[in-house]
Amino acid sequence: MLRRIAIQILALSIAMLIVVFSIGSLLTAPASTAVEALSADFPVKPVAIPAASQSAVRGWLAYGKSGNGVVLLVHSMRSNRLEMMSRARFLQNLGYSVLFIDLQAHGETAGDKITFGLQEAKNVETSIAYLRQIFPGERLAAIGTSLGAAAIVLAKKDLRLDAVILESLHPTVEEAIDNRLKLHFGEYGSLLLPLMLWQLSFNLNASLDELSPIRHINNLAAPILFIAGTHDAHTTQSETERLYAAARSPKELWIVPGARHFNMHAYAGRAYEQQVAGFLAQHMRKDENN
Repeated sequence: MLRRIAIQILALSIAMLIVVFSIGSLLTAPASTAVEALSADFPVKPVAIPAASQSAVRGWLAYGKSGNGVVLLVHSMRSNRLEMMSRARFLQNLGYSVLFIDLQAHGETAGDKITFGLQEAKNVETSIAYLRQIFPGERLAAIGTSLGAAAIVLAKKDLRLDAVILESLHPTVEEAIDNRLKLHFGEYGSLLLPLMLWQLSFNLNASLDELSPIRHINNLAAPILFIAGTHDAHTTQSETERLYAAARSPKELWIVPGARHFNMHAYAGRAYEQQVAGFLAQHMRKDENN
């Protein structure tokens, strides 16, 4: 009888380990996909930005009015540049030039794994350097959502941005994974967290601090607008408030009533455009900052 119970416990433990490692592999598995061309009413220039230690960063560049500034748009996990298309249209209508990219292992930018912002940050650095070459003297801003926001914050180089907008950004990788485990497995999902974190750190050869935006947010020397939803179970309002508290000034926080972990522009529409347009206008106009 005891032997049978021991065998059952062992079998259950092995099954749980298989599940954990399967989920871990899914977390970092590439999300490569072809990206469809845009319609003729929104002309863009396809770009492949060469990178020293990574594959070329693929994206689209839409030109605005000279002197109005440039905005880099960075999508969320398991998405691609198409997620940012409505933002690109809105911003170009305001006169901004816009570059929206595929992060590594997403869309048409090559990569063998998703790294929760660690290597994706290099894509951001490469893109910003490219924009400084193409638009010398222009003010630069970046908008990132979820993984894209983490990639901006985790950049090791000083991006020297004039404005940053971070949407639905988690403070720590522990909370990001724990929240997702709970969504899939209920409160018992937290029991899998230690194994998941170990596997993630091992696979990426990185410490958890290296993957946690709140450890680096104070290094971002730019005005920041944080955007979060009241009903976001992936990144809670209180988590965003902690990030906001840790960031340098000047900073702003906009909590969107009813919003979950999805496209804030699609959800909030005109209210989103007013918030973003006002924030960018405040920090991107040369005559107000020089």
